[in-house]
Amino acid sequence: MKFISWNVNGLRACVQKGFIEYFEAVDADFFCLQETKLQEGQIDFAPEGYYAYWNYAVKKGYSGTAIFARKKPVSVAYGIGILEHDQEGRVITLEYEDFYLVTCYTPNSQNELARLSYRMEWEDAFREYLLKLDEKKPVVMCGDLNVAHKEIDLKNPKTNRHNAGFTDEERGKFTELLEAGFTDSFRYFYPEETGIYSWWSYRFKAREKNAGWRIDYFCVSRRLEEKLVSGGIHTEVLGSDHCPVEVVIDM
Repeated sequence: MKFISWNVNGLRACVQKGFIEYFEAVDADFFCLQETKLQEGQIDFAPEGYYAYWNYAVKKGYSGTAIFARKKPVSVAYGIGILEHDQEGRVITLEYEDFYLVTCYTPNSQNELARLSYRMEWEDAFREYLLKLDEKKPVVMCGDLNVAHKEIDLKNPKTNRHNAGFTDEERGKFTELLEAGFTDSFRYFYPEETGIYSWWSYRFKAREKNAGWRIDYFCVSRRLEEKLVSGGIHTEVLGSDHCPVEVVIDM
C-alpha cells in the first residue's frame, strides 16, 4: 500500500499549482493532507475512487487536515478527544482491520517560541493518544510534525538551535515518541542521508539553495518495520513550501 502525506499550505492555492495532476499521477492508496486552510464547502474536490475525510479548524482559513482513502475504514475519528486540542482540525484517524492511519498537523511553536508551552502539552497528549491506539493494533502516523529531529534533518542546525522546530524541547518530544515504540520510516531506510528536506522557507530563495528542513514524516509502530517496503521525499514536487513524503508498506 502506498501512503502519501503533504502539507499543501492552502489546498485552494495548491490546486492552482498542479495538485490535482500530482494526486492523479502518484496513484496512492492513502493521500493525507495538512494545512488545508478550508471550511466545509469551500472546495469542490472529490476524487473518483476515494473516500474523503476532512477536519476543519474552528478558525477560518487556518490549519485543517484531510485524508483520501481507496478503502472505506471501519471507523473514523476527528481530533484526539480533548476539547482544548481539537479546535484546530489537526488530526484524523482512520481505523482498518489491521492498522490505524493517523494524519497530524502539529502546532507550530511560533516566533519567540510564543506557543512552546502549549506545544509541549500537545506533544504529551498526542503521544498518549497514539499509544492507546497502538495497544489495539499497529499505527501508521504521518504529517507535518513541525520538528527537525537531528542536525542532519536541516541545513543550518547551529544557527537554528533555539528556533521553533529545532528547540531541544521539541526534539526531545520526538525522541520520546520514537522511544515509546515508533519508527521514523525515512531514517529506517536512510539513516545517514543528508540534504533531503521536506520544507523550505519562501524567503531568501531557500528552496533554490536547498536550505531546508525535514519536518514531514511517516512514523510507524515498531512492529511494522518488517513490513516497510520503501520510503521517500518528493523534493521535485512543487505547489507548496512543503513537498510530499511517501511510505510503502506491505499490509
